[in-house]
Parts: sequence; structure tokens; C-alpha cells
Amino acid sequence: MSGVSFLEKLLDGGEVEWIEVGELVSPRRGRRLVRSQLEEVGSYAVYQNSMKPLGFYHESNAQPGATFVIVAGAAGEIGFSDVAFWAADDVYFFPDANAVNNKYLYHFLLSKQHEISSQVRRASIPRLSIAAVEKLKIPIPCPENPKKSLEIQAEIVRILDAFSAHTAELTAELTAELNLRKKQYHYYRDKLLSFEEGEVELKTLGEVFRMRAGQHISASKIMPRSSDEYSYPCFGGNGVRGFVKDKSHDGAHLLIGRQGALCGNVQRMKGQFYATEHAVVVTASDEIDIDWAFHVLTTMNLNQYASQSAQPGLAVGKLQGLKIPLPSIEDQKRVASILDKFDALINSIIEGLPREVELRQKQYEYYRDLLLSFPKPDEVIA
Repeated sequence: MSGVSFLEKLLDGGEVEWIEVGELVSPRRGRRLVRSQLEEVGSYAVYQNSMKPLGFYHESNAQPGATFVIVAGAAGEIGFSDVAFWAADDVYFFPDANAVNNKYLYHFLLSKQHEISSQVRRASIPRLSIAAVEKLKIPIPCPENPKKSLEIQAEIVRILDAFSAHTAELTAELTAELNLRKKQYHYYRDKLLSFEEGEVELKTLGEVFRMRAGQHISASKIMPRSSDEYSYPCFGGNGVRGFVKDKSHDGAHLLIGRQGALCGNVQRMKGQFYATEHAVVVTASDEIDIDWAFHVLTTMNLNQYASQSAQPGLAVGKLQGLKIPLPSIEDQKRVASILDKFDALINSIIEGLPREVELRQKQYEYYRDLLLSFPKPDEVIA
């Protein structure tokens, strides 16, 4: 799509006037509701200081198809609702106007998101003066012919909405694919790791693994970024804490989080790293495959064995007493290979989904800016 030729074709010789938003339509401030008035379910969503509804209410004060701006909390966020809603006092919404399509206004304000955000006062509660939005100049094609102007605006909205819908559809499809593959992986994992009683030998983790808590390291010795001097990742109970000078382990291991948000989480380590005392380092013996062990341990929900105290934690001794099935090393490797393929497929979708969505979002932004790039008066004179 050639932006200039397309816009020229839309205008068909008409002029474009850049007019302040506040001159075209005056934003209305919402009305406060107290929490006791809110409902968990209801007819109309209530927007207060974020794009997530605060609750619901039995009445609405903003019409369907309204653009709105958050002015406190998530100040500077731009929203649009196809259905009627209740705008609270930290929300300004734009009523219908004769000269501007409300969805056209929405896409325009999104293109000015950075400029709007820069006007937010960063205090304990971020705030935005609605005047910053009212003073923005929006391009209005063919202002002398309101009917034609709204037709042009509607066509631009149609194109931009199509890009937005495509992004939403793609996100839904990829998410559905991810959920399907996860179910498929869990089905085969449970099937391949299930054995009849007496079919295979059971051994404790302490019999087939060497399990030790990592080593304490001073926070002053951990750098936030990798460098030539600080090149080894340092793992604690919540994943990577930073980078250190010296490694504590090398080769294939498993790490089990002992404390924190990732308590009981199992991850594979292949390479050089440092483990703190908040992680259990698992080294396999010759009779167990490290990849097999990873899949088995992830099915065991190890977090359930954490101590129930003010700071729940996993004791190494507790882990060592847990039992796992131990088929032949050949069967372990075969099953691990199958599950690794499912694991790789799931991870590729997980990694690819945000990248693909970001690509589609950039595509939308590119065409949005292109379709709103009407010449300004000084550009015409030049």
C-alpha cells in the first residue's frame, strides 16, 4: 500500500485540516462510584484507573463505541469500548460528535500514545491532565464536506480494525495451538512415565542422585549483567540472580528451587554455572538419564513437599527420600527423547507467539501511521 497515493485517492482533491481534539469534541469526565456500589457481575463494566474493569454496575454513563482516556493510575492509557460502560472519575470519555468518527479518534490517540504518556505527572499516583489530549491536533479530511469526511474516516478505521482483528485472531490461534500441544505433551508424558506395580524397580532420589544445596555467595559479588570477568550465571531459588566470576558446577545437572516463587521448580542445566544455597543441585549416577529424571521430577509437584512455615522451603533430606521408577537406561533415553521433542515444540510456540504478535502489532502501527500521515499546513506550503 502506497500511503501517499492511497490518501490522495481517498481525499479525491479535498483538503485536510488539523484541528485540536477539544475543538471537535469535549471529553466528559466520569462519575465516581464507591466500592460498595460495585457488583462482581453486571450489565456494565466500570473503568476507573486501568484498562481492567474495577467491577460492574447496573447503569452506564458512556455510550457504545466510545473512546476513553485513563487520567490516574494507568494514566495515559487509551481505550475503546464497543458496548456501553460506566466511566468513573479517573476516566474521560468522548461522546459522539458530528465531525469525527470515535474509532478514528481512538486510532489517532493510539498513534500519539508516547506523546500523551510524556505528559503524565509521575507522582505517588501518576496523573494526566485531559488538556494534554484536548490540545492534540487531529487530521480531519474534507472538513467542508462532513459526509465525505466521515466516509474517509470510516474507511481508514475499517483498514486499521482489520489489522487489529488479524492480530487478535492470530493470537487466539497460536494460544489454542499451544494449549493443544501442552495437553498432548502431558498425555504422552503421563502415559510414558506410568508403570504397573512391580513392572520396574523403584528407587529413592538419594540412591540415584547426589543432591546438595548450592553455596552461599555475597550479593556484592553478583553483577546484573554478563561481562568478560563476570560470565557465569548465578542461580537462586527464583532463577537467575545475575552473573559471577567463578563457577560452582559444570556439565549436565538439574536444579530444584528450594525457596521463593520457584520453590519445587525443576530445570535442566548443561554448562557452567553457580548455584546458591536456595537451589538444590542434582547430579545423576550412571543408572539414570538426566533428561529422563527431568521429566519424571516435573510430574511430581515437588512444591507439595516444602515445609509449611513462614518461609516455606524444600529440605534436601526430604527430597532424597522420594521414590521414582527406574526402567532400563535404554528405555529412559528413548522416553526422554520423545518427551524432549514435545517439549521443544511447546517452547518454540511459547517463544514464537509473542514475537509473531509483536510483528503484527508493528504492522498495524506502520499502517496506522501511514494512514494518518495527512500533510500538515507547513508541509503543504513547503
